[in-house]
Amino acid sequence: MMSTPSRSRDGRHAGISVELYWLPLGAGGALPVRYGGRLYEAVAARHDHRPPLDLYHSALRINLHGDLYVVEMAPVWSEAAADRGVVAEGPVGSRRLGRSRLFRYEIRRWRHGRIPDLVEAVASPQRLSTDACRARHLLDVLPEFPCATWGRDELATGDMWNSNSLISWALAVSGHPVHQAVLPPHGRAPGWTAGLIAARRRGLPSAADAEHRRDLRPRPEGRAPLTGRPAPRWAGAEELSVQRRKRRPSRSRHVPHH
Repeated sequence: MMSTPSRSRDGRHAGISVELYWLPLGAGGALPVRYGGRLYEAVAARHDHRPPLDLYHSALRINLHGDLYVVEMAPVWSEAAADRGVVAEGPVGSRRLGRSRLFRYEIRRWRHGRIPDLVEAVASPQRLSTDACRARHLLDVLPEFPCATWGRDELATGDMWNSNSLISWALAVSGHPVHQAVLPPHGRAPGWTAGLIAARRRGLPSAADAEHRRDLRPRPEGRAPLTGRPAPRWAGAEELSVQRRKRRPSRSRHVPHH
């Protein structure tokens, strides 16, 4: 007789988890990626008048009663395994370049897959949920991910589109507590805000929207750069607020004529 999965007292199944991993950009000895990322961050930090931060990309591991899934965005040429659970593809750099396999990325929902360079993950894993319904919903929704161009801002979010966009989008759309994800100290995750904005445009419930529209870019030492004033815990919340004010039409007061 088949045994039923055990439940905890809050009704959630044992053996279920959604875990977030932070991987340093260029992990595994990919020197061109690492140095390119440092150059990009140096330019971005100078533009934003802040110190440079360490860049991270993210991936998920989902356990459903022993069925382990890896969720990740990666170049199509970076993995030779034939059955790696590819559910969608998109261009890198530009739509024209994306005609070549060298400039395409893929979305992986890889059953019993692996995350390259997992041993280099920092402040990981971070368990975000043990809820079976949310975990399954996250896996189900991945083919609907908007495959915009990697490294560009085609969706006009104010942030680039990349692997972090996939992870934040999937977590937010499936109702996971995105605000519980915490970057390693002195870290930054470009693209995370873009995924949250895209998820919000998809039409999250208002209560969930208020919770999930926060970003992950804590300032070093918990202080705002160069100003010495305390920084908000989730800096992206301010960015989203500014963007909403810019999109809001101005309202002129109506002065009644007597």
